[in-house]
Amino acid sequence: MEQHTNTLPRLISIDDFFAPPRRTGATISPDGTRIAFLAPRGDRLNIWVQDLDSDDEPQCVSADETRSVRNHRWTDDPRWLLYLQDTGGDENWHVFRVDLEAPGAPTVDLTPHPGARAVGLEPAPGRPGVMTLLLNARDVSVFDLYEIHVASGELTLVAEGPGVGKAWVPGRDGELYCTAITEDRRFEISRRDPVSGALTPIISYDGDDNPYGVTVATMTPDGTGMWISTNRDRDRTRLVRVDLATGAETEVDSHPTLELDADRRAVADMSSPLIRDRATDELIGVRYLGERQVIHALDADFADVLAELETLSDGDIGELSSDLDGRRWVVSFTHDRDPGATWLYDHSTGERRLLFRPFPHLDPESLAPMVPVTITARDGLDLPSYLTLPVGVEPTDLPMVLLVHGGPWYRDSWGYQQVVQMLANRGYAVLQANFRGSIGYGKAHTQAAIGEFAGAMHNDLLDAVDWAVAQGYVDRDRVAIFGGSYGGYAALVGAAFTPEVFAAAIDYVGISDLENFMNTQPAFLGAGIANNWYRYVGDPNVPEQAADMRARSPISRVGNIVRPLMVAQGANDPRVVKAESDTIVAALAERGVDVDYLVADDEGHGFVNPENEITLYRTVERFLARHLGGRTA
Repeated sequence: MEQHTNTLPRLISIDDFFAPPRRTGATISPDGTRIAFLAPRGDRLNIWVQDLDSDDEPQCVSADETRSVRNHRWTDDPRWLLYLQDTGGDENWHVFRVDLEAPGAPTVDLTPHPGARAVGLEPAPGRPGVMTLLLNARDVSVFDLYEIHVASGELTLVAEGPGVGKAWVPGRDGELYCTAITEDRRFEISRRDPVSGALTPIISYDGDDNPYGVTVATMTPDGTGMWISTNRDRDRTRLVRVDLATGAETEVDSHPTLELDADRRAVADMSSPLIRDRATDELIGVRYLGERQVIHALDADFADVLAELETLSDGDIGELSSDLDGRRWVVSFTHDRDPGATWLYDHSTGERRLLFRPFPHLDPESLAPMVPVTITARDGLDLPSYLTLPVGVEPTDLPMVLLVHGGPWYRDSWGYQQVVQMLANRGYAVLQANFRGSIGYGKAHTQAAIGEFAGAMHNDLLDAVDWAVAQGYVDRDRVAIFGGSYGGYAALVGAAFTPEVFAAAIDYVGISDLENFMNTQPAFLGAGIANNWYRYVGDPNVPEQAADMRARSPISRVGNIVRPLMVAQGANDPRVVKAESDTIVAALAERGVDVDYLVADDEGHGFVNPENEITLYRTVERFLARHLGGRTA
C-alpha cells in the first residue's frame, strides 16, 4: 500500500521538466553500425550520430539554430539521413538531407519551394536511392507526386495531383493509385489508367465510419495490394488487405476488444501501428492500444524478438527500428515515470544495453503514477480516463486540473507527459477523460459526439469532475480546466458555458469561433473536412448550421466569462489562426475582464522551442498557483 507522508517530493523546476531531452528518438542505421538520435546543439534539438561499437563521441550532423528538429529517418543507403523542418511552426515542411560522409557540410533543402508543404515521404517501391513525396508547390490546394533522387538531390515531377483532397499512392512499375474522400464522404481507392489518365474505382469505405476516413492505407511490398484499417460492419477497427486487381478484401489481423493504435501519427514510420521488416517491408507486427499497448506478432522470428524486447522494461514498446538483417534492434519505451528509456538488443548474441534515458535528471520515484480509471457519463457511456495523483500526500480534497486532449479525434494514452508530471509535482490531481468523440474506443464512442460540441462532449467533462469530487480526491471549488487545440476550445466552453464549475481556465491554441475556424482551414483539405468537422459540427456554408456553430462557440457567450482565464497562442499557427485567440481576448478586454495572454511570435500550433515551452509553463504554474493554491518555484 502506498504510504502518504503528507509531504510532497522536492519541487522539480520548470526548466528540468521542459528543457530538451538529453537524447531522444534513436534509430539504427541499415547496416547496424550506428544510431542517429536527437539531442541539443545549443538550445535546439539537432541530429547526432554515434558508432555503436566504439567509444567515439557522437557527432552532430545538423545545425538548425532557429527551430528544434523533431524527426529524422535513414535512407536505404547509410550515408544519408533525411529530416523535415518547417518555418516558425507554419507546418510547411521541407525535406532536408544530411551527408554523413561530409562532416560539417551544410544540410541540403531537397524541396526548396517557399510556402509549399512536403508530406508522405516514402521509399520508392523497388527503386533504391529514390524517395517519393507529395508537394503542393504548383498549387497550394493540390499535392503533386514527386521523386527525389537522394544522392543527387534531383527532384522530379511524376504526376500532377489528382485534385483537391486526393493523393497519389505509387505502386510498382510506374502504376499509380489514388486515395480520396469523395463528395459523398466515402474513402475511395482508384487506379489510374496509364494511357488515358482516367481513374477507375477499386473499393470504397463509408466515410461515416471514421472522422479521418481511413487511418492506415499502405501499399504492400509486392505492389499488388494495400493494407487498410477499417471498421466496416463492426465497432472496432481491423487490418485488411485489399487486392488492387479485384478489390477483394482479406482480413490480416484484428483484436477482439482493442483498436489499431491510431494514436501513433509520427512523421517517420518507426512508431506506426504497422511494424514492418526493414529489409523486405513485409508486415511482421501490429500495434493495438487500450489502457496499455498490445502488439500482435505476425512473424515467428519477430515474435521471438518481441518476447526479448518486452523483458527490457515494464513500459510499452515505443519507437522501434532494426538493421537490415533483423539482428540488432533499437527500442524506446513509453512509460509514465521512466520515459523513453532506449535500449540496444542484439538477437544473435543476446546482448542488451541501455543506451540512454532522455531525462536522466528526473528520478522516477519522485514522479506520479498515471492510473487508468473508467468514469460513467450521465447517459451511461463509459469514459476511459487516466488519473494522476501527487505522490506523498493524502489524495483528499486536492486542487485538480482537468486536462483535455486536442483533436477532438485523438485520445489520451498511458505514458509520461511533462505537463501532467509538472502539475502533480505542484500538488494538483490531474484527470484526463477520453470524452465521446475520442478515437481508439470504437466507432460508437467516437460517433456519440456528432452534434455534441458544447453539449454532451462538455457534459462528459463535467461528469469527470463530479466523479473525482465524489471519490473524495478533489475540492470542488479548486478545479481548473486546461487544454490545447480542441482542448483549448473545451477550456473556453468551460469558462463561458459553465462558469460556476471551474475556478480557472487555460486555453492553449484553442478555437473560440467554430465558424471562423472552419472558414480558415487550408484549401487542400477538400472533402476530407466533411467526415469530421462538417459531420460533427456543421457546414459553415449552410446558414442554419452556421448559426448553430455560432451558438456553440465560446465567443457567443463571452459575457459569461467571469473566472480567471489564460490564453496562449502561436503567431504562425496554420490550424487555429491567431485571430481565434485575439478575438476572445479583445472581447474580454472590452468588458474590462483581466486575461493573461501569451503569444509566441516564432511558434505555430503548439510550442516547440524550449524557451517558449518554459515561458508557457512558468506562466501556467503562476496562474494556477494564484487561483488554485498549488506550489510554485
